[in-house]
Amino acid sequence: MMRRLELSEIQAKAILDMQLRRLAALERQKIVEEHEEVLKLIEELKGILASDAKLMGIIRKELLDIKEQYGDARRTEILVETSELTIEDLLADEEMVITITRSGYIKRTHVEAYRSQRRGGKGVTGMETKEEDIVEDLFIASTHAYLLFFTNLGKLHWLKVHEIPEGGRQAKGKAMVNLLSLGEGETVATCVPVRDFGAGAFIFFCTKQGKVKKTELEAYSHPRAGGIQAIGLEDGDTVITARRTDGNREVMIATKLGMAIRFPENEVRPMGRGAAGVRGIDVDEGDEVIAADVVQEGAQILTISERGYGKRTPLDEYRLQGRAGKGIIDIKTGGRNGTVVGMLQLRSGDDVLVITTKGKIIRIHADDVSSQGRNTMGVRIIDLDADDKVGSIARVEAETSAPAETP
Repeated sequence: MMRRLELSEIQAKAILDMQLRRLAALERQKIVEEHEEVLKLIEELKGILASDAKLMGIIRKELLDIKEQYGDARRTEILVETSELTIEDLLADEEMVITITRSGYIKRTHVEAYRSQRRGGKGVTGMETKEEDIVEDLFIASTHAYLLFFTNLGKLHWLKVHEIPEGGRQAKGKAMVNLLSLGEGETVATCVPVRDFGAGAFIFFCTKQGKVKKTELEAYSHPRAGGIQAIGLEDGDTVITARRTDGNREVMIATKLGMAIRFPENEVRPMGRGAAGVRGIDVDEGDEVIAADVVQEGAQILTISERGYGKRTPLDEYRLQGRAGKGIIDIKTGGRNGTVVGMLQLRSGDDVLVITTKGKIIRIHADDVSSQGRNTMGVRIIDLDADDKVGSIARVEAETSAPAETP
């Protein structure tokens, strides 16, 4: 500035000092005015806070402004009362394969995980088991159902299917002792899926020694933490199976040595929870019951032996008999067949899941199994390794077998 205007240093400094004084004066005035405005605002706000009428008036004005700017029609419905949601309301109703091992592990797997194969196939690995463990029970149940667990001690425990841990084909599952309050020496013997406990229904029991009992389902509708007594058992006897029924059906029982009996269910009167039941079939020494079911008219009876041989036989070939008889020959045992491990009822279009003691599972079409008469040897159902045997079987209903119709 000094060179451009030819000013001395004193002149230039005087000019600069004068401008800074003026600027400082301007800034001071601005601060004074701002301070006065703040004091005025403070007094105004104190007046509002001291007056409920002024405060509510301002709140009302602000809310009306918000409504005017952002308001629109209500998008939700307000009800006086709403029903309580349960976990089942949020879950799809699906059929699951429930698998239980002898050492007490359980899991659930989608039915679609087991592809259909032709009779005689090698199968796929269905569960990873310990060397000393085997898969002992396998059945189908809905995710919305309860599982009634009947134990070797004749007690009953409850569990919802969706509470069972889900796993793939090779998953080991979870120990049932972590899911059920089992006592010392108590193991699960059989399970019954139940969706409701309405009146007019019964649970029909059959034990290893051939005893049968019928009890109203309502008697088992009140869970307890430690379970309840479901059936009285004699020394050495255990529960083999339990089924839901209306009380007026027919019952079929099969034994390890190939005998079977069919009799009317109404020959067994309803009994209380603690009753031991009456004789259903007279088993010979060395024989025992391996399966029992409520008869479905028009069904085919599938019988499978431990060596992987089996057959379908029309229900009509099993004549109706009286309760407590010895029954008639169902399938020849011994030799290549070994003993019987499973019996169930099938209809055309059904599939069968066959599971071995080594954890291998094969799913076959029921129509691929030869239909033969009673007292025959059957045909090969599953090709087993030398150290493997059939452990259990389960039916997959026709509508579940078709992937397009599976929910």
